Amino acid sequence: MAIDGSAGSAELPHEFDHTHPDVSGGWLRAATFGAMDGLVTNTALVAGVGASGLDSHAIVLTGAASLVAGAFSMALGEFTSVSTSNSQIEHEAGVERRAIQLHPDAEKQELISMLGDIGLSPQTAQAAADEIHQDENTAVTIHLTRELGINPNETPSPWVAALSSFVTFSVGAVVPLIPFLLGFASLLAGLICGGVGLLIAGWVAGSFTSRPRWLSALRQLAFGAIAIGATYVIGHLIGVAVN
Repeated sequence: MAIDGSAGSAELPHEFDHTHPDVSGGWLRAATFGAMDGLVTNTALVAGVGASGLDSHAIVLTGAASLVAGAFSMALGEFTSVSTSNSQIEHEAGVERRAIQLHPDAEKQELISMLGDIGLSPQTAQAAADEIHQDENTAVTIHLTRELGINPNETPSPWVAALSSFVTFSVGAVVPLIPFLLGFASLLAGLICGGVGLLIAGWVAGSFTSRPRWLSALRQLAFGAIAIGATYVIGHLIGVAVN
């Protein structure tokens, strides 16, 4: 079968030249958030504890505690957040379904108006609305998509979001601890590892967007540097005051 710019698969006629990733807010958002949070949180923690004058054992201990607590907190937060969002979408789908059942003509006219707003002629919009409303589930989906910009059939998995954030937070959080785990009691080395991790995470995240990768990497490093710098100053001041 020839595949060129004018023809593709009979089943998937327009996937021969491009496809789209999942942008429904599932694993990618949770993974990106988890990685950045893990890197910034533990690099800042290493900076603050190290600046206070505590030894490498204390840094590793607090970093490990932060990794475990943060990973579980991120996972539980993502699971609850996504589950709540999905429940809200289900509720809105129920509201729309009842409206279609109680006021079918009014809902059909509403759909005709919405289809007209995107450029369909009155005759085409009428025909499309008539066909869509032949199936209640399809009507609910189209109404929610047009009215709220959501598709009730494409909600993200709370389990995937939770697992993604747990794993990536853990990976990000361990990066600034690497020198200490290898036996090097160097605060500077830990901060450098954290900075490199932020650059890499930003670069990878940028590959999923239209933003230049180097710009995404530098942005993440700059945001992380603000939090790390602030925590370092606070740790240093507290260490001076205690001593």
